[in-house]
Amino acid sequence: MKVTEHWWSDRMEQELSLVRWGHYGVPVLLFPTAGGDAEEVERNHLVGCLAPMIEAGRIKVYSCDSAAGRAMATKVGSTEYRMWLFNAYHQAVAHEVVPAIHADSNGPQPIVTAGASIGAFNAVAMLCRYPHLFSAAVGMSGTYAIEQFIGGPHTDELYFSSPLQFVPGLEGDALETLRHRFVLLASGSGAYEDVGESWAVAKVLGDKGIPNRVDDWGPGYMHDWPTWWEMLPLYLDDLVP
Repeated sequence: MKVTEHWWSDRMEQELSLVRWGHYGVPVLLFPTAGGDAEEVERNHLVGCLAPMIEAGRIKVYSCDSAAGRAMATKVGSTEYRMWLFNAYHQAVAHEVVPAIHADSNGPQPIVTAGASIGAFNAVAMLCRYPHLFSAAVGMSGTYAIEQFIGGPHTDELYFSSPLQFVPGLEGDALETLRHRFVLLASGSGAYEDVGESWAVAKVLGDKGIPNRVDDWGPGYMHDWPTWWEMLPLYLDDLVP
């Protein structure tokens, strides 16, 4: 049930990989953590935790390389380049990955985004930037103020990549569409977790009338894969028919 494809992305000026698990169901685009490749979610058993839903034909899971997150984590290039790459990465997902998912799904249909840590940032950002392409976002243990990891003066590239920055200025059709979407922000409060990041995003979304919810799983849940093994199947079971 696993299919892998690769192509050169002119938008990012590098190769991009997309992996699919499953044969039928609602498409779920699962973003890796900061430096992860498209298969990271499988190696860390998150795809395995979704196996019952995949095998039942309720979901098809897709994941693509975290190209911008990897550059940020390894400090590739200048700070301006790393901000540029986040914007280019989101554009590549919208205009390259999503059409590939649609082609694999026999036509356009809304996609659920999900991810943990920097993957949560990308999941929420994609829904907020392109609400016509996505139906809901599940952000787990989200790290949303990414400027703290990039450094340097903020650019327009970062502004348009970060929901904390661009959502307050949204108006018009994009905002109206986004008000018919849903953002789930889940976090533990154990080691290396900061549920305050989720609350900050929730306030920005709530101020614009965008439906969202914050779930604090408490101090027993750390910023690590076992937390996300429990979270994601539970939330997708609620979101997917």
